[in-house]
Amino acid sequence: MNILVINAGSSSLKYQLINMETEQVRAKGGCERIGIDGSFLECKHGAGEKVKIEAPMPNHTAAFAIVKDALTSGATKVLDSLDEIHAVGHRVVQGGAKLVVPMRVTDEVVAEIERIYDLAPLHNPGHVQGIRACTQAFGEDLPQVVVFDTAFHATMPPEAYIFPVAYEYYEKYAVRRYGFHGTSHKYVSHRLAEVYGKPLSELKVVTCHLGNGSSIAAVKNGVVVDTTMGLTPLDGFIMGTRCGAVDPSAVLYLMKKEGWTPDEASEILNKKSGALGLSGVSSDDRDLQAAENEGNERAALARKIQRYQVRKWVGAYAAAMNGVDAIVFTGGIGENTRDLRAEVCENLAYLGLDFDPVQNELLIRGAEGELTKPGSKVRAFVIPTNEELLIARETKALVE
Repeated sequence: MNILVINAGSSSLKYQLINMETEQVRAKGGCERIGIDGSFLECKHGAGEKVKIEAPMPNHTAAFAIVKDALTSGATKVLDSLDEIHAVGHRVVQGGAKLVVPMRVTDEVVAEIERIYDLAPLHNPGHVQGIRACTQAFGEDLPQVVVFDTAFHATMPPEAYIFPVAYEYYEKYAVRRYGFHGTSHKYVSHRLAEVYGKPLSELKVVTCHLGNGSSIAAVKNGVVVDTTMGLTPLDGFIMGTRCGAVDPSAVLYLMKKEGWTPDEASEILNKKSGALGLSGVSSDDRDLQAAENEGNERAALARKIQRYQVRKWVGAYAAAMNGVDAIVFTGGIGENTRDLRAEVCENLAYLGLDFDPVQNELLIRGAEGELTKPGSKVRAFVIPTNEELLIARETKALVE
């Protein structure tokens, strides 16, 4: 079975074609600048080299046409016919309170995704465009499945997801904690159980998805009991351009002082804060590390705040679960930033975590392994995430 995994944004369309018998990627790529001048597809199919195809893409339907041609013709060909694609799995960021498991695409499901646009205005509209363009490109007979980033967090108890504001706002507007990066947290927690050698249902795990967007989840006996992101991905701890949790009064104070509208405040807090706003250098941790090495104190401060907040949340979630068996690092920063892992783990010795600095040096660039010494009471791991494979697995299970 070949499954095409789609992650559609407002002006982008990323895809992977996965052979589910071997779980190997047969083709991957992404269309960029859809609806904008200069649109292009950059892809790598089979054992071939990376290819860039420049072509007009006024909408997602046109982008799908380019992807179809790339999969079935020319130097990038990996399929003789589109009939070799057996299902499509779509990533959807926000499923709200109702869409909490993978679902077949139906008119009713799409309508619900549209109904909650307000909860993810930057993401869900693009996902719906991708679903509709896929239907136009492949026809209505090809099974399509939607997998929600929020779904894995749907097990949180009310004391974790209800915000302490007037309850009527939860009833009227569904204002609550939803959590995000659920496909990543689910993949690495299940993979952790395999590596650990114990059923996930018997483990207490803190999963740290650390990248330009970051979140941490507490997974107790296989279900999420809390996570750092809230109503939107802005909540939690410092990220590349997002501020994470700050005193709401600080935002109100700045809105009055600077004359920000709500949309302007959102733009600043989401895109001009975090590591970028603090350092004035970059949102990319590699740039920050280089600046820190050159003596940039603001870049150093941004990185110090990040590490402090990560270990604070890990400690909080160990308390929430009444213990922790394992900590997982994943995401671009979690998988590659050795000094972050060292600083976090070395400050968790009180939990019984015996950090192995030699292993820490080795585990980068996609390597999977353990960061703790034999006999460590609490174990730490690096597990590269694979959200596309999880979506493909969920799609296959539902279609079959």
